[in-house]
Amino acid sequence: MAAAAGGGSCFVLGASGQTGRALLRELLARRLFARVTLVGRRRLSLGEEAEAAVEQAVVDFERLSEHAAAFQGHDVGFCCLGTTRAEAGEAGFVRVDRDYVVQAAELARAGGCRHFVLQSSRGANRHSGFLYLRVKGEVEDLVQAVGFDHCTIFRPAVLLCKREESRPAEWVAQKFLGVVARVFPTAYSVPVETVARAMVAIVLQPGEGKVEVLENKTIHELGKAVPQQGT
Repeated sequence: MAAAAGGGSCFVLGASGQTGRALLRELLARRLFARVTLVGRRRLSLGEEAEAAVEQAVVDFERLSEHAAAFQGHDVGFCCLGTTRAEAGEAGFVRVDRDYVVQAAELARAGGCRHFVLQSSRGANRHSGFLYLRVKGEVEDLVQAVGFDHCTIFRPAVLLCKREESRPAEWVAQKFLGVVARVFPTAYSVPVETVARAMVAIVLQPGEGKVEVLENKTIHELGKAVPQQGT
């Protein structure tokens, strides 16, 4: 079901990340929902105008079942939650990128959410020999099994963004991919802003199937279909 501009309710998991922040900017600029709730482990400093336009639910992900109220009454749920093995260790990565996401999806479904939008990764496969891709494949399967009316899975390639923290190796990689993107714009990377606009597009006009998996090229196409703000 497409969201009516200015009506309904949504929540965003992972709004502190680069894609989540880009998505929040899109949602607020386009005023797609009357109610936007950010669900996270801490309150975010968003600026006076943005903070006035959203609700923030601070939850303990280790006791997520105690925070069912945060997931009540939403039409759409966006999940951009994730960490890295380098930051959280192998067990922590699995817990955040799979277990937390699935628990949140289950609570959202029980709370009435009909459309769940999951940010996954290109190459996600539960049979993969690589931990990252295997976990992404597992979470895709588990979220699909929750039984939403509509579930959209985004599989972006390498995300291009400007991070606040310094990550020298990532900076070099993004510079290289930025050059490559001029020749092969949809092959190896995608700007987070494009992913965010594509998420907006899929909510405005979801596909006909119960589950829809969008690969990197399609994400680019959808992101371009939604005009950038201010253009």
